[in-house]
Amino acid sequence: MRIGLFFLGETGGLDALVQQAKDAERDGFATAWFPQIFAYDALTVIALAGQQTSRIELGTAVVPVYPRHPFALAQQALTVQAATGGRLALGIGLSHAPVVEGMWGLSYEHPARYMREYLGVLAPLLREGRVRFNGEVFRVTGGIQAEGATPPTLLIAALAPAMLRIAGTVADGTITWMTGVKTIETHVVPRIAAAAKEAGRPQPRVCVGVPIAVTDDPAGARERAAQIFQIYGQLPNYRRMLDKEGAEGPAGVALVGNEAEVEQQLRALAAAGATDLVANVFPAGDDAAASFARTGALLKGLIGKV
Repeated sequence: MRIGLFFLGETGGLDALVQQAKDAERDGFATAWFPQIFAYDALTVIALAGQQTSRIELGTAVVPVYPRHPFALAQQALTVQAATGGRLALGIGLSHAPVVEGMWGLSYEHPARYMREYLGVLAPLLREGRVRFNGEVFRVTGGIQAEGATPPTLLIAALAPAMLRIAGTVADGTITWMTGVKTIETHVVPRIAAAAKEAGRPQPRVCVGVPIAVTDDPAGARERAAQIFQIYGQLPNYRRMLDKEGAEGPAGVALVGNEAEVEQQLRALAAAGATDLVANVFPAGDDAAASFARTGALLKGLIGKV
């Protein structure tokens, strides 16, 4: 299982975000992931970080598809792919009805159909540089010339059965959030793997995003996780995954405990079929700096070993 870091916090400015990617590369991590929420544009951040790193894969977790036409996103992604020397993992997702409808004033009807058609435009543009697509939502004909850009890895935030089937059929894998080990093993991996096999595609990547903290006070850490990640337990898409796991809330899927306990949880995640760990390190206890350092040390020590 490849180990990477998910920089969910969006504070400190652009320089701080770029520095996080540089630090992750220096420490040997395989990947660094950036969200697209309500602050900086993740792909722009990655283009900047790509100029100051040379090895680490840089991913979006994830870019919402509704605000961006697939042609425009393909053009931007290929530009970033060229700027990073081929190290972009483009994670995309539907976002959530309260955001799409309540904030952006767009329709969230038929989300699986929307994603299927979106990929019908996006995937050919990324992989072949041209598209001719005529659907119910999109009717697009055209091409992109992005010299020096190879096709980036394409991942979908897929949780529901229909979305997992789309991800396995069209994309290179999925990236999850707020999804526990049992659900990864019994729901996510079997469905996406079966879809990929049926479509004649390679074994898909399963990039699992989880909160993680090494601590001697796991109960206190879970209480802290419940506070930090409370909003995710209220969003229907994540709520369904938490219910499937049998977790009361986000704290129930966080990986917490001492070094040996967290390592055991990580090995269970790998055994469940996760190909990539997308670790969001959160502070546990009164000393946030010490908590971050302890968790980071364990993750670094496990690179190439789980």
